Amino acid sequence: MIVLGIETSTPQTSVALGDAAGILASTLVSGTRQRREAVIPALEDMLARTGVRLDQVGGIAAGIGPGLFTSLRVGLETAKTLAQALNVPIVAVPSLDGLAFSVRYAKRTIAAVIDARRGEVFYCLYRPAPGGVTRIGAFAVAAPERLVADLQALGEDVLAVGNGATLYRRELEELGDGVDFAPYAHQHPDAASLIELALPRFEREEHDRLFDVVPLYLRRSDAEIAWDRRAASG
Repeated sequence: MIVLGIETSTPQTSVALGDAAGILASTLVSGTRQRREAVIPALEDMLARTGVRLDQVGGIAAGIGPGLFTSLRVGLETAKTLAQALNVPIVAVPSLDGLAFSVRYAKRTIAAVIDARRGEVFYCLYRPAPGGVTRIGAFAVAAPERLVADLQALGEDVLAVGNGATLYRRELEELGDGVDFAPYAHQHPDAASLIELALPRFEREEHDRLFDVVPLYLRRSDAEIAWDRRAASG
């Protein structure tokens, strides 16, 4: 079964094709370009390079965030539109799970951290497990100081991964020798990891209903906050 992975929760759009034998092709596009305009050309290029036909795609693995509001929403709508047009199942994968999975061979606790802007980060903690990672806490959005406090309370050596960890490296370094940082190649969640996480669910036919595949936001958008402020002042 060939799966198409789409991940747009950060400024880097990632699209990949893969099956049980491995990843067939992957493409990364960085910048603020509209995600619909990035995903479809990337998919067409991968199909041409691999010789895979679009009607051979048997499932869609979609990164649902948490992440940036607009890019996440547009990327998910593209994934859902493709699933509907191809009449194939879809599996929703939290983007922080994919980010942690990319460093699953770590010998320590993993802190997956995505820049949430507004001086905050999205994060979750994981432990390496046979075949992947296990989530050991809830998804959270908070100031980086809160993340540092959570890690101090945990009292374990940590591998920090993601663009949020890079952005707030100085704050995390307060943990001293107890924290290490993943290579730059793991700054963003990638579609290849989504495919690997989703494949067992496709095999077990544990699909998501298209209607249930929605962004994992964790907080309100800037537009909603601005609206409330205008309403309160008016």
